[in-house]
Amino acid sequence: MIRIYNTLTQRKEEFKPIEPGKVRMYVCGMTVYDYCHLGHGRVLVAFDVITRYLRHSGFDVQYVRNITDIDDKILRRADENGEVYSALTDRMIRAMHEDEARLGVLSPTEEPRATAFIDEIIAMIHTLVAGGHAYAADNGDVYFAVESYEGYGKLSKKKLEDLVAGARVDVQEAKRSPADFALWKAAKPGEVSWPSPWGDGRPGWHIECSAMSNCCLGETFDIHGGGPDLLFPHHENEIAQSECANGKTFVNTWMHAGAIRVNKEKMSKSLGNFFTIREIFEKYPPEIVRYFLVSSHYRSQVDYSEESLEEAGRTLTRLYHALRGVIPAKDVALTGHDQRFEEVMSDDFNTAGAIAVLHSVANDINQHRREGRDEQAREAAAVLVRLGGVLGLLQQDPEAFFQADSGGELSAEDIEAMIQARADARKAKNFAEGDRIRDELAEKGVILDDSREGTTWRRG
Repeated sequence: MIRIYNTLTQRKEEFKPIEPGKVRMYVCGMTVYDYCHLGHGRVLVAFDVITRYLRHSGFDVQYVRNITDIDDKILRRADENGEVYSALTDRMIRAMHEDEARLGVLSPTEEPRATAFIDEIIAMIHTLVAGGHAYAADNGDVYFAVESYEGYGKLSKKKLEDLVAGARVDVQEAKRSPADFALWKAAKPGEVSWPSPWGDGRPGWHIECSAMSNCCLGETFDIHGGGPDLLFPHHENEIAQSECANGKTFVNTWMHAGAIRVNKEKMSKSLGNFFTIREIFEKYPPEIVRYFLVSSHYRSQVDYSEESLEEAGRTLTRLYHALRGVIPAKDVALTGHDQRFEEVMSDDFNTAGAIAVLHSVANDINQHRREGRDEQAREAAAVLVRLGGVLGLLQQDPEAFFQADSGGELSAEDIEAMIQARADARKAKNFAEGDRIRDELAEKGVILDDSREGTTWRRG
């Protein structure tokens, strides 16, 4: 039994998919006007792990993650760059795919783009207007009438009267209520637009996800997820417009990942305190970044710091050390470690608890090796690789992990040459030269491990 914390009910609930054995999940993806930052990475990795574990548990998962490729921010950035908006979005989508691939994030089942669903968006807006839930304003925009939906605020626990009372005085007069939001935006001169019954324009952000999820997953589906900043107003608005258009429950389970914080503030582009994923990759190997993100529960807030990433590197290194020099056995039966792993992961995808299980397995490997039980070590190594794979970890050859180039001064070829020079010096009994080479490598972040089988190396 899998239990998931439902933001809507604010409690953990037994997960019962609408269709037995099949999960339909929609996650709000990127608005592609800039490179992904680590907060985006948190969401990408969180729902990648959730998808992996659901599949590990036997579910057929249809995972839809959209791309917002038309938006005020996109148009503004394209104008600043002096480029066509589609050139900007295509470039940023390619960059996003590169970043997520390096993070070990599997591709979603479907990745719809908003601009490919304009007809469906217009059809949903038409349904809302016909049902009295939306109206065309004098300025050419079409707005959703929030007061027409009795359940508004049920996800965020906000009260409509408080939202209206706290609204800014300078609200657009075209709106009937300050809480109303745009479904269709009239085109400004020279702006990209599409024809509609209300004039040329483009969709509002919220309606895009309602139309895309409806087309890809149906009127009601199992899980809707996203980042913490989307809960209100985006997800609240999605519920209102979807349930008014379809007359059905929109989503059964709502999931939200926690924020990445820097100096106790949420990492975001608006605050200017963000680090792009690719900037972080310049200092840290991607699997260490993924380990850092996975080692905390997906709902928790995570404090970003270089110290945290250094610690993630050290702890992941300990797991790879356990696998180093051990060939995992094949077809190993399920163990108590597997059972414990599934217990913690079935409790709202507790990856922190799952990481603890991985370290327990690594301890077993090390003990078996110390006591000369090679076959038991190989079997435990197979369990560690198997469970690590569910989290998207420990799938590299250990030597490749230890020798990965993270932008240091020395290439692998340089290091191998220096190790050979050290071996030659030691063979000639020039131990001072051998020690000098070892010290030089250590200064440049390369650690040597001598054993009876020879010398291996790793980047520290």
